[in-house]
Formats: sequence, structure tokens, C-alpha cells
Amino acid sequence: MRVVFAGTPEPAVPSLRRLLESPRHEVIAVLTRPDAVAGRGRKVSRSPVGRLADEHGIPVLTPARPSEPEFIEQLTELAPDCCPVVAYGALLPRPVLDIPRFGWINLHFSLLPAWRGAAPVQAAIDAGDEITGASTFQIEAGLDTGPVFGMVTEKISVADTAGTLLQRLAESGSRLLEATLDGVEDGTLQAVAQSTDGVSYAPKVGVEAGHIRWDQPALAISRRIRAVTPAPGAWTEVDGTRLKLGPVELVEEVLPERVIEVRKSGVLVGTATTAVRLDQIQPQGKRMMAALDWARGARLRPGAVVE
Repeated sequence: MRVVFAGTPEPAVPSLRRLLESPRHEVIAVLTRPDAVAGRGRKVSRSPVGRLADEHGIPVLTPARPSEPEFIEQLTELAPDCCPVVAYGALLPRPVLDIPRFGWINLHFSLLPAWRGAAPVQAAIDAGDEITGASTFQIEAGLDTGPVFGMVTEKISVADTAGTLLQRLAESGSRLLEATLDGVEDGTLQAVAQSTDGVSYAPKVGVEAGHIRWDQPALAISRRIRAVTPAPGAWTEVDGTRLKLGPVELVEEVLPERVIEVRKSGVLVGTATTAVRLDQIQPQGKRMMAALDWARGARLRPGAVVE
């Protein structure tokens, strides 16, 4: 099939790479979000998907909005058979959805209808799910409501962060997406309507979601930190200084809520249940470091608390 691939961030790259290597499908163009300012240098940079397309000499389309008449005209002229989508990052209007004869097929990182929306991996970890996965489905007007072609499952380990889990799903999902396109082209694969049971939503995770509430149980705190790692990142404040946190370890000891205590064995913080041991801390403007190294330099007053 002649396809126009739509995607933007790093998790979409394995799918684009697989389709570029496929003997059955020809990537005739890539649709990605416009170049944006990123990094400490605040330089304008291409999206990861755009960079891979550039390396292979594939035309890159970067409309501010996919509803722009110029983009609709470009896509109509390209006349793709299908448009596979992985984390493109913008809603697709009906005139655009109607252009390819096989429509737009999305790879979504959850077992639909669970965790529809922008942050399914973060939501699954935060909720304590033991199993998640990826689904391919036909895009329609609703939010991730279209009929499903196929799924793959993935176990969530107690050490998984959103980053490590998404990396695995991106790889297994790329194989699922290629197999879905093969089946659609052959006419051997039919999409099945999603169940109306078990619907849940995963809205976009903002910076404030990473602000840890220490009045929560230790297990909930651990899950939230892993869910927002690496982005947008977990954080707290001590004496007015913001600190970024890495994943924590659950311990059996009990401390008063929010109290931070430095010991030879590590840096402990009290929660609504048992304490947690901090592992890595990153003060503003500095590198990530071991929590004990940070504590030695911070010279915390007795009874200091996290906010």
C-alpha cells in the first residue's frame, strides 16, 4: 500500500522505521507536527519522526492544523491508500479522514476501550494496572472510539516507568501496526466495534500532575512517580527549592507525613502509610544525583518537610 505516515514523538519512530523497511508498503510522505523550540538551547528542531523521514528522503508535511486547505489539497494529490497514525498529536477533521480509501489506522498504547486519550501509559501505571498493551483501530470522529483491528499485551513490572513501558510498547506496537496494514490490504482483517464496558480515559498529563502529594499512601506515590517519569517528571519542594525525583523504594518504617529524614541507609520521607526511600534527586539547574549526595550538601534542618 501507498501510505502517508502520521506521527511526531520518539515512540512513533519504530513504527515508521518498520514501514520504511516493509517490502509491502511504500511510505510516500510523512505528516508530523511543525518544528518546535526544544532543549536547553531553545533551538528550533524537527520532530523525531520528521528527522527519520528526512534521513530517508521522504517528503515531510507540517501543517499547523490538518484542517488547512493547503494540506487537504496536498493529501488529496498524494492519494494514499491508507494513513497509519502513531501519536501524531492533533485531531483530524472529517474531510481529511475521507481521503485514503482504507482510512486512517491508529496505533494506540492501551487495550481499548481502556485508557482512551492522550496519556494511556501514564494512566495504566498510575492506576496500578498489571497488564496493558497496544491496539490498532480505525479512526473516526470520536476520541479513540473506532473499531479495533488487533491488540498486543504487555505486563507492567513494579519497576516500570512510563518511559520504559512505552519503549517496549512502541516496538511491539510497530509489529502490530504492520500486520494490521497487511491484513487490511489483503482483505483478511476486519475491525470489531469496541465494547461499551470498561471505558476509561487518560487525559494529557501536565507538570502539576508531577507534584507529589505526600498525604497519599506510599504505594500510590510510587506509582505516580513512575507514571510521570521521564515526562513531565515528579517533583516536590524542600525549603522553597524545587526538586525533581526519580522512582522511590517502599520501606516498612513509619514516619510522620511529609517529614524528610536523612540516615546512613538513605533519605526517607513519610507518607500516609509507610515511608519511601528517595533514590535520585535533581535540584533546579543541576544534574540528577544520589539522594544521599544531595542531602549532604543541602544540610537539612531537623524536622524538615517536603511540600
